[in-house]
Amino acid sequence: MPTSSLSASVLDRTIAPPVQPLARVTLPDAAVRTLPSGARLHVLANDAQPVVRLQAVFRAGKLAENRPGLASLTARMLLEGTTTRTARQIADEVAFYGASLECDSGFDRSTLTLYCLTRHLPTLLPLVIDVLSNPAFPAAELEQLKTRTIQNVRVERKKTSFLASERFNELLFGAHTAYGRPFDADGYQALTAAEAQAFHQAMYSFGNAEIFLCGDVAAEQELVAAAFGTARASEVPPAAAPVVDEPIISTLPDRVAVAGSLQASIRMGRHWPAPTHPDTHRLKLLVNVFGGYFGSRLMRNIREDKGLTYGIYASVAPREFGTSLVIGTDVKGESADFAVSEIVLELRRLQDELIPEDELETVKNYILGKFANELSTVFEQCDKYKSLVFLNLPADYYTQFVQQIETADAQTLQALARAYFAPEAMQVVIAGPAGA
Repeated sequence: MPTSSLSASVLDRTIAPPVQPLARVTLPDAAVRTLPSGARLHVLANDAQPVVRLQAVFRAGKLAENRPGLASLTARMLLEGTTTRTARQIADEVAFYGASLECDSGFDRSTLTLYCLTRHLPTLLPLVIDVLSNPAFPAAELEQLKTRTIQNVRVERKKTSFLASERFNELLFGAHTAYGRPFDADGYQALTAAEAQAFHQAMYSFGNAEIFLCGDVAAEQELVAAAFGTARASEVPPAAAPVVDEPIISTLPDRVAVAGSLQASIRMGRHWPAPTHPDTHRLKLLVNVFGGYFGSRLMRNIREDKGLTYGIYASVAPREFGTSLVIGTDVKGESADFAVSEIVLELRRLQDELIPEDELETVKNYILGKFANELSTVFEQCDKYKSLVFLNLPADYYTQFVQQIETADAQTLQALARAYFAPEAMQVVIAGPAGA
């Protein structure tokens, strides 16, 4: 082969590939219908792979519990046996079909999730309904679960990162709220099977369930509709927004002393505009510039330049009744105050200086590329769609996201930084050595 031809075919890795603008992104339309039980069934069909995900979502999170810890305990007990199946039988049946079944409880809602091959859904669907409708709350399994949970939290509470996050949420939302209430081991141990049964009866009603079916589901929709459409239904009271006191931000960090620790964990942040706010997309861009990806300003300063940490992040945590900005990192105990001062410095820079055009373009490309990648499977598309449902977002939310990220300018972002990035508005928590 001639030398000129060979050199022409070799990729020059010193030249970055061209960046292509992201085409307009829209989610696939979900088919939605209300079943006779009152449940709403959302279907996103895609036959690219013969797999399916079924999720039943209930307003049965921490926000709904009348005793701290009851929502989590109830959700985890659903797989510990029903009136017709033991926990072992449930696990064996799921494993036999190569499926996955789990139940998680969050701040706002609880979710039962089944992954399986499409051809096994008709067989596994009765098991799902049994788990949701007929939990037995066996006493032995209940006590074992409580013991394991308390032991796990006891271990976690030896970690500065856990203590800092727990204290941060308590200060930001209030210890009396579902969003800020710390785990109470004694209260959790006192919970009973009767209380879990009553909570299940009240909150796991199909009359207010949101059912999400996605994947290769064209032939299975009616089976799911029949299963959830005729099951138990009762009225669940609408979720009430937690009463959150306005936090009193101290000029000094709140410190959690951890005996014997060499490390300190920092959590810093504030209440943040809800996803329905008109500036939410531009604020996301600003947070990413600040600390939302590996090349962010916080990473360049505190990891690369100062060598204080392996990683630092800034992210937005949306909940149905309270969104927060959270900045987090772990450093050596003696470096904690210096790290906080450098975070404050970066907050000030965004208020005082315009973001350079090349930096802004890089972050825009990162955000839009990551967003496009997050839509690569029907399960990820369904997750985006669920956010629209639960956070009460408009149908064109993601179209607006792309448009506003593309058109955001440095002047607008500086104005937002001045409105929302004031260090004086940030709650700071440091968990670490007593002298940190």
